[in-house]
Amino acid sequence: MKYLILTLAFSVLAVSPILAQSKKTEKLRQTELQRFEAMTTRDTARLSPLLSDGLTYTHSNGLTENKAEHLHNIAGGKIVYQSMESEAMNVRVHGRSAVITGVVHVKGLYQGKEFDIRLSYTNAYFKEKGKWKLVAWQSGRIN
Repeated sequence: MKYLILTLAFSVLAVSPILAQSKKTEKLRQTELQRFEAMTTRDTARLSPLLSDGLTYTHSNGLTENKAEHLHNIAGGKIVYQSMESEAMNVRVHGRSAVITGVVHVKGLYQGKEFDIRLSYTNAYFKEKGKWKLVAWQSGRIN
């Protein structure tokens, strides 16, 4: 009986970090999808709290924006995201930081011109005051 209780206790201790990591991974996955949705609906009030004040957002065409520029360009219609469909997403959590790599299919308008592209991306999140915030985005076109 004593060994059964010890085995059970060790099993719970071994599984707890895995479950905690899984919850963080899922929270980040949902945060990323919420960010995509806020971008397609041009909901900058919802998008803003998902972005770090120190954001560096580098688009596949080389355009690099800070947080204020990114929000301004979405709100003003310079960049209009009509759809952003996640095709693949890999989330890796490292304490208060996380790296997400993935593929997203994006349709929209840039300075009034249509685009329909698949992007491979890498981004970084950092937990600030209990909330995951996007710190950096870098994407490249997939031909």
